[in-house]
Amino acid sequence: MISCRNTIRLTLVPVTNKSREQLGKILPAYSADMGSLLPILEAVQQRFGYLPEEAMDEVARFLGIANSTVYSVATFYAHFRLAPTGKRIIRVCRGTACHVRGGARILRELEKRLGIKPGGTTADGEYTLETIACFGSCALAPVMVINDRVYGRLTTGKISQILDEPED
Repeated sequence: MISCRNTIRLTLVPVTNKSREQLGKILPAYSADMGSLLPILEAVQQRFGYLPEEAMDEVARFLGIANSTVYSVATFYAHFRLAPTGKRIIRVCRGTACHVRGGARILRELEKRLGIKPGGTTADGEYTLETIACFGSCALAPVMVINDRVYGRLTTGKISQILDEPED
């Protein structure tokens, strides 16, 4: 018997005419061969913030390959996203130094404050919460990064203050 514990949830956001227009600008810049698949997916994600299912279907048609091939590549690489992310992506370090200095408490506080678990996005689309194995900023442990801004020497008390800061 095969057991499936992890479920991938796709958020279907229809590709609008404007989105099709944008795909129409992306695809012609590439040759229609398998070697273009990764660069095309990267360009599509750069434009949309994730890989919409309908966009992946268009990429498959353009390259003349099966939809399942595009999907398998998109799910193989961790940097591709199949669902929209929040405007602010919070990444919490789970490395050894951060763990020893209270990283788990920081993560629990974020989960409580945002009402989501790692991999989740808040209902208002403001935040996505992720964990990272290590940022390499051990001297600042515990560390989190919001978009490209690093926050070090965190305490649970600093979390509310940081989340309430206006977006850059």
